[in-house]
Amino acid sequence: MFRLLFLLTLVIAGTTSVISQSVRVTILHVNDTYQFTPVEGGKRGGLARLLTLRKEAIAENPNTIFTLGGDTLSPSVETRTYRGAQMIDAWNAIGLDISVLGNHEFDIKTEELLSRIKESKFQWLGANVVDVKTRKMFADLPPYVIREFNGVKIGFIGLLLPETKQTSSMDASLTVTDYCTTARKLVREMRVRKKVNAVVGITHLFMAQDKKLAKCADFDLILGGHEHTLLQSSSNGTPIFKMTADAREMGKFNLNFDAKTKRLESFDWEIIPVTDKIADAPEFAPVFDKYKGLLEQLAVRVGSTSVRLDALSLSSRTMETNVGNFIADAYKSAVQADIGFVNGGSIRADLLYEPGILTKRDVISILPFNNAIVKVEVSGKTLKQILEHGVARSGPGEDNEPGRFPQVSGMRFEYDTSKPVGGRIVSISVGGKPVTDAGTYTIATSDFLVSRSGDGYTPFKDGKVVLGAADAPKDSDVFEDSIKNAPNSTISPVVDGRIKKIR
Repeated sequence: MFRLLFLLTLVIAGTTSVISQSVRVTILHVNDTYQFTPVEGGKRGGLARLLTLRKEAIAENPNTIFTLGGDTLSPSVETRTYRGAQMIDAWNAIGLDISVLGNHEFDIKTEELLSRIKESKFQWLGANVVDVKTRKMFADLPPYVIREFNGVKIGFIGLLLPETKQTSSMDASLTVTDYCTTARKLVREMRVRKKVNAVVGITHLFMAQDKKLAKCADFDLILGGHEHTLLQSSSNGTPIFKMTADAREMGKFNLNFDAKTKRLESFDWEIIPVTDKIADAPEFAPVFDKYKGLLEQLAVRVGSTSVRLDALSLSSRTMETNVGNFIADAYKSAVQADIGFVNGGSIRADLLYEPGILTKRDVISILPFNNAIVKVEVSGKTLKQILEHGVARSGPGEDNEPGRFPQVSGMRFEYDTSKPVGGRIVSISVGGKPVTDAGTYTIATSDFLVSRSGDGYTPFKDGKVVLGAADAPKDSDVFEDSIKNAPNSTISPVVDGRIKKIR
C-alpha cells in the first residue's frame, strides 16, 4: 500500500538518481457544493470557474478525473423550485466524473433523486446505501468503478455516513450499512480480483470516520466531504483531504505511477483557491441562461442589516450567534411560544453577511429547507433532555453531528462539556425563572425535529403538539417577515449571553 511520500530528487555521492518514466493521474476534487453561482458576493466559488480550472488541468494532463464528495442536490434556494435538477445541469456542463451520495441528496423525494441520477452524465456511488427489503444497492448503483489510464487501473468507491437517517428525509425503505464492513469487502475485491493499482475513497463521512475507514481497508487516498471545512490529515499512512463548502477551493491531487510496474510511487497535491480572478468558462453560459429568471427573482430586496450576520456553519453548530438568536426570536414570536428553538444545522448559508441589503436569496440561503415551525408543549424534564442532546457532541474533539447544537430564544442555559454526556446542562431558565421538572413550556421549532426526530432529537416525541405542521408557518417566511417588520426593515441582532459554555 502506498504511504505518504513526496517525489524528491535524490543526490547520492554527487550523482543524481534517475527517476523512472511515470504515469501521472490527476484527481480534481470539491465537496458540499449547493449552488452553481459564486458565493461571498461573487468572490469565491462558482462552477463556471471550476470548468476553467478543469480545462486547464486536462490541457496539462489528459489523465484527469473530477470527483465530488457529496451534498449538492439540496439544500439550496434553487432546489425549492427545481428539486436539484439545476445542479445536475451544472455538473454535466463542467464534466464531473464521479460523485458519492451525500446525506442531503436524500432531502428530496426518492423518486426525484432517482430522476436526478438518471439525468446525470457522471457516475454516482454509494456502496453502503441499500434497500432494506432486497438488500440491493440503491438505484442499482455499482459497488465501485475502475478507471484505466495508460494501463494504470484506479478503483473508486463511494461511502456515506451512517447518521444520514437522522440528518435527511431518507425513506424508511433505505438504510446505510457499516462503511468499514463494506469497504473491507469491496476494496479487497478490487485489489485481488480486479487487480487495481490504487484505490481511492470518495466519501461523505466525518474526519474521525474517514480515519477509521483508512484502518479498515487498503486505501491509497481518501477524498471526502461533510464538514464544510478545509481539512488535511492522514491515518494508517493514507492521506485524507476535504475542501470547504460551495467550491471555495478545489483540491488537485497527482498520483505518480511507475510506467512499467504500475506501482504507485509518489503523491503530491495543491489546494487551489477558486476566486473571482478565475474567468468563467464560456461553455457554462447556457446553465446561467436557463435559470436566469429565478436568479433575478431572488435578487429582490427584503430589508437590511446594520451589523455583520454570522451565518457560518461552524458558528451555528458550536456557539450562540446573532443570526441564531434572531431566527429563534422569530420562531418564538410567530407561534406565540415560551421558547424558540433552532437546530444549528438548519442554518445553511455558511457565510458572513456584511452590513447592507438582504435579498430573498439571502433569506432562503440561510433557511432553505422550507420546514414548518410547529408549537409543542413539553415538561421541564423533557426540556432538559432536549438540551442535553443538543450539547452532547460539543466537547473538544467531538464532531457536532449533525448540527444538533441549539440556538434559542426566551430562555438561557449553561453547559459544561467536561461533564459526561447526559449531565452537561448546569442551569436552565425560561422567562427569567429557573426550569422545574414538573413545569410545562411551549417550544416553537422545526417540524423536522418534532415529527421526524431530526438530528436525533427523540425527546420531542414526549411532547404534546399544540400547533401541527399543516397549520404552521414556514421557517424562511417567518424569517423574512421578521426582517420586514423590523424598524425600517433593518435588523441589528446581537449575542446576549443566552447560551453559556462553562468549559
